[in-house]
Amino acid sequence: MDPAEVVEQVTQSNGFQGLAPPLQIALFMGAMVLMSAALVSLTSFTRIIIVLSFVRRALSTQEIPPNPVLIGLSLFLTLFVMGPTLENINTTAITPYLNEEISGAEAWRIGSGQLHGFMLKQTRKQDLALFLHLSKAEAVYSPEETPMRVLIPAFVTSELKTAFIMGFCIYIPFLLVDLVIS
Repeated sequence: MDPAEVVEQVTQSNGFQGLAPPLQIALFMGAMVLMSAALVSLTSFTRIIIVLSFVRRALSTQEIPPNPVLIGLSLFLTLFVMGPTLENINTTAITPYLNEEISGAEAWRIGSGQLHGFMLKQTRKQDLALFLHLSKAEAVYSPEETPMRVLIPAFVTSELKTAFIMGFCIYIPFLLVDLVIS
């Protein structure tokens, strides 16, 4: 089933307010779990936290700064990097939906399209080609036609590869200094 159709059905029904409070809490908690998964897999958060971890290791400080500080810094840097995309999603999808100018399904399509564009810019062509081949998806004539089910793993793989390359480039000078000193 298309996620946009699900959003449309939920927004046209009595929705969240018609549910019993315990069920509302359960759905809210479930949504929070999905939001954390989305943060890790649909944004630059993974790249940033890995690079900062490499910097911490390169400085030979095993637990300084502590993990919560690294995660917080990574979160705010992610918001900074994703700022233009999030602003576009807010302007073109969320605000018109809240003003009842567009349907929930249309807001979903517009918002996911903006996110699709961001991820596509950050994904390596080789990773995208690999996952297109592995998925045995229908022929895609342009990267913009890539389905999200193919783009997301390609994006995550590309982010990991980029993060480890950046981390390695940061780590090498520190390693050379350690070798020269010893």
